[in-house]
Amino acid sequence: MAAITAAMVGELRAKTDAPMMECKKALTEAEGDMGRAEEILRVKLGTKAGKAASRITAEGVVTTYINGNVGALLEINSETDFVAKNDEFMALANNAARLVAEHNPADVAALLALPLDGKTLDDVRSALIGKIGENMSIRRFQRFETTAKLASYLHSGRIGVMVDFDGADEQVGKDLAMHIAAMKPVSLSSDQVPAELIEKERSVAALKAQEDADKAVAEGKPVQSPEILAKRLEGSIQKYLKEVSLLNQAFVKNDKQSIEQMLKEKNTTVKAFTMYVVGEGIEKKQDDFAAEVAAQMAANKQ
Repeated sequence: MAAITAAMVGELRAKTDAPMMECKKALTEAEGDMGRAEEILRVKLGTKAGKAASRITAEGVVTTYINGNVGALLEINSETDFVAKNDEFMALANNAARLVAEHNPADVAALLALPLDGKTLDDVRSALIGKIGENMSIRRFQRFETTAKLASYLHSGRIGVMVDFDGADEQVGKDLAMHIAAMKPVSLSSDQVPAELIEKERSVAALKAQEDADKAVAEGKPVQSPEILAKRLEGSIQKYLKEVSLLNQAFVKNDKQSIEQMLKEKNTTVKAFTMYVVGEGIEKKQDDFAAEVAAQMAANKQ
């Protein structure tokens, strides 16, 4: 049996917003497997366990650059939100995005080697680090070059979207980018949803169905047949695919229409899109949160 530490409980709590003792129970049941513990909490607590799963722990900004049919989406990280609002930091981010669009670097290392104001971009970054006293790094970028049109949307500098679309109405592109930032689809269509995400959702749905069956047995109620349970499971997957694929989502400006219907009405097609959320997937140090968790756990035992 893996030892369940206060730090592990704190990490799971930060990811899920679930009660501390529920996190400890889930980790114990999962034998310390963090991903499995998250699934257990989703089954037991429903949507509550997923509310904070997308909480961003690293600071920085996402920025965009478009010049005609060429554009770039870029994320640059800093240690604190204070630096993320600094004018020189923003200038670094904007210049980096422009260099991506203009020079099409192969990766971040190639981008940092590009010239900027008589120096390299990395030299400018290093000088700013020395001036401000805080580390900052370019994490990722996506360059677009299209025969159609580009539109972008930034939400508070923390969510950035770029859309490659074909249509006469420029506003449709802007609306699409804003919709994506709000609804966060993972793919253009349901058949493009990554298999690993579908399997994870299938696992959660199956665990939930099993828990419902166990509860029915305990309460002396009829248990649904395997056929009905299979249909429930498939229904859950289809609902999930509809929720996370752009074309199937209800349009935020008119929930009576799907995005696919809106695009057809506007004679517009979407070729591709990319969305960045600042710090997505980055773990940030919790300031002695483990000690706080340990103290609260000890208090609960008294």
